[in-house]
Amino acid sequence: MTCERVSREIGSLRRLAARYALVPRAHGQLVAILETLAADDRAPTSVRDPREAIDVHLADSLAALEIDRMRSARWIADIGAGAGFPGLPLAAALPGSEVRLIESQAKKCQFLRRVIAAGGLDNARVVEGRVEEWREGLGAHDVAVVRALAPAAVVLEYAAPLLARDGILIDWRGRGDAAQEEAALAAAAQLGLKLVEVRGVRPYEGARDHHLHVYEKVRETPDRFPRRAGMARKRPLGS
Repeated sequence: MTCERVSREIGSLRRLAARYALVPRAHGQLVAILETLAADDRAPTSVRDPREAIDVHLADSLAALEIDRMRSARWIADIGAGAGFPGLPLAAALPGSEVRLIESQAKKCQFLRRVIAAGGLDNARVVEGRVEEWREGLGAHDVAVVRALAPAAVVLEYAAPLLARDGILIDWRGRGDAAQEEAALAAAAQLGLKLVEVRGVRPYEGARDHHLHVYEKVRETPDRFPRRAGMARKRPLGS
């Protein structure tokens, strides 16, 4: 039944793959992501039906490919990966990149590993633990991606230490929030980041208020970051 539900959406998947000029193997990997999502009642998301998931998960994730530097990234960190979006679709789309899926909850990590195995996504790896405690990842990434995780200032503090100099953060946001954006700019100034673009995107028909906030690491992040686990949320920068 699950395969039948996904097969009904093959045309939509092909159009999505063509839109972003994905390599042929990526199509099969996206199918596997949808099939695993639909079949696994332990999936950590309420959006599991393939028809909806193509838009809400796959198309929304692949919108990052509209940022030119995304396609040339070698090392990508998906912070707070959850059910694997945007990291898993980006791993399928960018076979020359290595995607680290950083997630602290064990059950979500188990799900991510199941999807990776089902899709043959050998360029994706799960990092189980708090992002603030992942010392191996410091300064090691060309791009960090974050989707629906935390207020902007918190996201910036998570991401900045992981980025190499000149690396970028792509943060998925909805309708603008002036107070949150002001706090983010203040946080960015402390972290060595600079807002370079806010790009409106329309990943699927009917999508509204979808924006990618792009920050560049223009100088080294001070050694006091990352703060210990939980502090970014408890005492956000810029507040």
